Amino acid sequence: MNIRYRVDLSQAEREHLAALLSGGKHPARKIKRAQILLAADTGINDEVIAASVSVSDSTVYRTKRRFVEGNLDAALSEESRPGAARKLSGKEEATLVATACAKPPTGRARWTLTLLAGEMVKLTEHAGLSRETVRRRLAENELKPWRRDMWCIPQVDGAFVARMEDVLDLYAEKPDPRRPVVCFDESPTQLIDEVRQPVAAAPGQLERYDCEYRRNGTANLFMFLDAHRPWRKVKVTDRRTAHDFAACMRDLVDTHYPKAERVRVVLDNLSTHSPGALYEAFPAPEAHRVLRRLEFHYTPKHASWLNMVEIEIGVLRGQCLSRRIGERDRLVTEIAAWEAATQ
Repeated sequence: MNIRYRVDLSQAEREHLAALLSGGKHPARKIKRAQILLAADTGINDEVIAASVSVSDSTVYRTKRRFVEGNLDAALSEESRPGAARKLSGKEEATLVATACAKPPTGRARWTLTLLAGEMVKLTEHAGLSRETVRRRLAENELKPWRRDMWCIPQVDGAFVARMEDVLDLYAEKPDPRRPVVCFDESPTQLIDEVRQPVAAAPGQLERYDCEYRRNGTANLFMFLDAHRPWRKVKVTDRRTAHDFAACMRDLVDTHYPKAERVRVVLDNLSTHSPGALYEAFPAPEAHRVLRRLEFHYTPKHASWLNMVEIEIGVLRGQCLSRRIGERDRLVTEIAAWEAATQ
């Protein structure tokens, strides 16, 4: 601390600091920094400022330095703190999530933070893992394994881990236009029509709709999502049979990725999601042609949440489909508009 930084506030800066100290809710550290700057502006010694504001000499030094080298906002705000690196890698965190969703050890009713920390030491190369690290990672994934009503994965075995790592490795790769990674899934949706027209919102009044509705059947949504670029495609169909799946795969290689050498598809274990579906739908030479440009990567059983398109389907429902849409044509139009806006 051999450098002595001199604080010379402008009149506008003095008024700003005085207003900050005169009222309002502000963090205690910000108030102390304002007091330090005002005192330093009058020429008071650093040791005296530190004693009067009840801070260390280094705090006074850093506040003055950040004002001189930066500006008033830099001096008043918190300095960035990089902190320690995350204890768990992406794969290790996925292993923790899968373990927390699996059955607890024999003799235990449910997982605890201590049990999970010990299990992670067995499954990874970490010599030790704290309960707090486990708690934070679970909180980020909104998991509470001590609750009985959570969704559980039956068992984490070798096949589960192998498929999980295969999918995660695909996500971690650098984008390659010749070998794109496309996540695929389908979701049914009901066609719900209004019986009485809703009343539009007005100042002081929410939009109102009638509790009675008319069900006009269902439709199926096939969704494609590129894992490495902002592209998605939704295909609306009446059914989700093996023939529909095969048509989607042919569209994928011929229409959406005609220049790709091979399209790697991440998908779940539904019975129609198989190479055999293409041979059921097309003549053998055509099925063989399409399959030569496809490479299927399956998520672990009961772990379709590892498929990124699951998130995208949730976004589609929240942004576009969280209302009553009663006609298939309107459903197609609304989804196409959502697609265009999100590309």
